[in-house]
Amino acid sequence: MSSKERNIKKVLIANRGVTAVRVIHTCRDRKIPTTAVYSSPDRLAQHVFMADTTVHIGDAPPAVSYLNMDKMIDAALKSKSDAIHPGWGFLAENHEFARRVIDAGLIWVGPPPDVIKAMGDKIHAKRLAQKANVPTIPGISNVNSIEHIKQWMSDERVKFPIMIKAAAGGGGKGMVKVENDAQLAQAFAQARSEAKKAFGDERILVEKYIERGRHIEVQVVADEHGNVVHLFERECTIQRRNQKIIEEAPSPTLNHDLRQEICLTAVRLMREIGYSSIGTVEFVFDSSTKKFYFLEVNTRLQVEHGITELITGLDVVGIMLDVAMRKKLPFKQADIYPNRWALEVRLNAEDPKTFSPSFGTITRLQVPQGPGVRVASGVYEGADIPPYYDSLFMLLMTAGADREDAIRVMDRSLSRNLRVEGVKTLAPLLLSIIRHPEFKSGEFSTRFIEEHMDELISMFKEKDSEDEVLKIARYVAEISAVGPQKWM
Repeated sequence: MSSKERNIKKVLIANRGVTAVRVIHTCRDRKIPTTAVYSSPDRLAQHVFMADTTVHIGDAPPAVSYLNMDKMIDAALKSKSDAIHPGWGFLAENHEFARRVIDAGLIWVGPPPDVIKAMGDKIHAKRLAQKANVPTIPGISNVNSIEHIKQWMSDERVKFPIMIKAAAGGGGKGMVKVENDAQLAQAFAQARSEAKKAFGDERILVEKYIERGRHIEVQVVADEHGNVVHLFERECTIQRRNQKIIEEAPSPTLNHDLRQEICLTAVRLMREIGYSSIGTVEFVFDSSTKKFYFLEVNTRLQVEHGITELITGLDVVGIMLDVAMRKKLPFKQADIYPNRWALEVRLNAEDPKTFSPSFGTITRLQVPQGPGVRVASGVYEGADIPPYYDSLFMLLMTAGADREDAIRVMDRSLSRNLRVEGVKTLAPLLLSIIRHPEFKSGEFSTRFIEEHMDELISMFKEKDSEDEVLKIARYVAEISAVGPQKWM
């Protein structure tokens, strides 16, 4: 790697919505102009209004717009952008895209393409982890038959449940949990077909399912000069359908020694694989045995990076830009000591009872404010939420001196300060979760939502704009009844 520093003059963000807006904020801080790309339904999206230059890249389906590599690189060259930031989702972990960006003479804001490729293959990633002495979940890869699975279970004395996963997987797709022998054949077929459909690769692997697992991930930053530093961990255990909806930093599960061990293990792995830029090492933590196992490496900016920024005071997107300019990290491990607690909830446009997507126009939007609140939004009042993309439209983060503080601020933000009308959102569910005694005590596993769903729904408070109208009507009635007042 050449270590001569270089400048970024203009960044094209190969993404949309919350992600693109987030990257634009840091570019504005750095006085770096930006280019937004948009599909036809996104022509009035918030990221389009914020960028300095905009390029239309096609119609609604992602395959002809946000996933089209040629159009992205074309748009960068046409808009005189010299760097591409992929955000998260879409092309963010596509090694071929990263390679093509570099081949086009542009700066890729992210880790090296060969590292993205190595980590994108779960089987290969697991081997690299084992080589770096990182504990991995007992399992087998390149599974081609049900007999193969049964043989492994009997040889290794593995009991159900087990998890069948797509080798090329991610985002909770192509993952099937198997509870008993009778479900094996169907689960095997389902995982293979999902893997083929989502990733064009039907290879699968099988692992023991960690029953009371918790999801802990470590944010790592590395430059091209061999410096690798962790920014501590995040707990991402509260999930629905294998996708995270509430994250927090630090993790309420770990004590000091475990925290040191898991964070330094992540650093060791990233150093071993020659990582640079920012990335996250994900682990599953078995609460009953206090053991953690390697899950995967996310070779991109993560949705939940904001809570790490809140507890460390660093700008993770800024670090990505600096590393892409071949600068050295401006800090050492000893300089990083978080002193706050942060929570993030994902506001998706979904029905909180069924998780079915809710599309349409946001007719009213009141965004939470006040002490300890950070909002990363991709919308404005009057904006449309189109049905073609991920339903995430806002991230709501809160911070406090400790966990109880952060939860209190989140409660205020969700219950009193947030209004979204025109689409359904996960807000009622998120509020029920943070008010649940098990969440408050920090005792939960990845199955929290499925185990408590009915109870959580029963906690929903139904309230709509009629409440507001009635309040005003009552006020007007009172005033008319008592007649004009001195202060009027």
